[in-house]
Amino acid sequence: MKLAHLADIHLGFRQYHRLTPQGINQREADVARAFRLVVDDVIDAAPDVVVIAGDLFNSVRPSNPAILHSFNQFRRLRLALPEAPVVIVAGNHDTPRSVETGAILKLFEAVGGVHVVVEEPRDLLFEELDLSVTCVPHVAWLAGSRPTLTPPGGARYQVAVTHGEVAGVLPRDAGAMEYGGAVLEPGELNAERWDYVALGHYHVAHKVRDNAWYSGALEYVSPNPWGELKDEAREGRKGQKGWLLVDLAGGAAVEFRPIPLARRLIDLEPLHAAGLPAEEIDGHIRKQIEGVKEGIEDQVVRQVVFDVPRPVARDLDHAAIRAYKASALHYHLDLRRPGPHREVGVAAPGQRQTLAEVFNEYLERRPLDADVDRDRLVALGRTYMDEVERALLEE
Repeated sequence: MKLAHLADIHLGFRQYHRLTPQGINQREADVARAFRLVVDDVIDAAPDVVVIAGDLFNSVRPSNPAILHSFNQFRRLRLALPEAPVVIVAGNHDTPRSVETGAILKLFEAVGGVHVVVEEPRDLLFEELDLSVTCVPHVAWLAGSRPTLTPPGGARYQVAVTHGEVAGVLPRDAGAMEYGGAVLEPGELNAERWDYVALGHYHVAHKVRDNAWYSGALEYVSPNPWGELKDEAREGRKGQKGWLLVDLAGGAAVEFRPIPLARRLIDLEPLHAAGLPAEEIDGHIRKQIEGVKEGIEDQVVRQVVFDVPRPVARDLDHAAIRAYKASALHYHLDLRRPGPHREVGVAAPGQRQTLAEVFNEYLERRPLDADVDRDRLVALGRTYMDEVERALLEE
C-alpha cells in the first residue's frame, strides 16, 4: 500500500515582474511547472492513493491559468491512475474567510475519484484499498471546539491528513513557516494511533514522528525563501523540493522524491563593509557575482551587505547593479545600514529606533479588524519599507 503525500503547491503564486512570452508571471509559471513534474513522477511511482495536505492554490481566488492547469493535471493523474483516489484537504491559503465566498477546490469534485474536504472534518473510507483517510481542513482547527484526531477503525490502513503548525517540533528559528496557520499541539495528532499522518503548512520536508511528516512545498513560495534554504540545509536537502512516497505496508517507510527546479535560489556570502569606500564594496560584489558557478542569469539572487552608510550606498556603481538585475530573474542587493546611536542622559550610549522599527511597532499595537491577520500585515509593511529604503539608496 503506497501513498503519495503532497502539500503547499500554491498554484497561482506570483512574484517579481518578469513575464513569460505568453504573458504569465514567470514565478507563477515555475510553480505550475513544478506541479506538472510532480504529477509526472507520481504517475511513474503509481501509488494506491494521493493526498494533498492543503494550499493547492495560493489564494481563494486563483488566476484562470492556475485553475485550468490544476484541472488538467488532476484529469491527467486520474486517467493514468484510475484506481488511485485523490484526496484534497483545504489549507489556510485556499480557505475562504467568509461563507459568502465559494471554495474553488470543490470544482475538482467534478473529476471522478477526487475527494475534497474544505470545512468540516471528514472520514473517507476506500473499501477496495482497506483504507480510511481522516481529513481535518485548516479552518476546523480555528472553530470553537477543536477536532479530535482519532482513527475511525474498521480499515487495515488508517491515515490522517491535516494542515497546520505542530507546536514545538520545528526548529525554533524556522524560516519557512507561513503566516496565519493554525497551531496544533503534538498530542492532538495522536500519531501513535495512525499508520501515517500527512501534514501541510511547513514548506520544508520534515519528520515530526517516524509516521508523521510535512512533505514541504514544491517551489519557493513562502515570504522568506532564504529561511527555507537554511531550514533545508538542516534537513540535509538544501535547494531541494519534492514530495513523499510512503509505503504503509512497510511501517510508514518514507521516501523523499525531489524534482528539478526551474531555477536556483542563490544566497551569496554576506559582506561586511564597515569603513570600506564605495569602490571597494563594488569590487567585492562584482567578485561574488562572477564567482557564481554557471552564472546568475535567470536565477534568484540575494546579496546582503552590512554596515553601508547612506552616503556610501549612493556612491555605489548602480549601473552595474542594474545590469545584475537585468541578468537575474531577481537580484536583491540588501544593504544594511550601521545601527544609529544617540546620547541618553549624560554621555550614556543608547540605541535609536529606525523608521522601519517605529513603523513595525505601530502596526503591532494598532487596533485591527477581526479578519485582518496582524502577522501578515506587519510582514507586508516591512517589505514595503525595505523597498522604499532601497529606492532611496539607488536615487
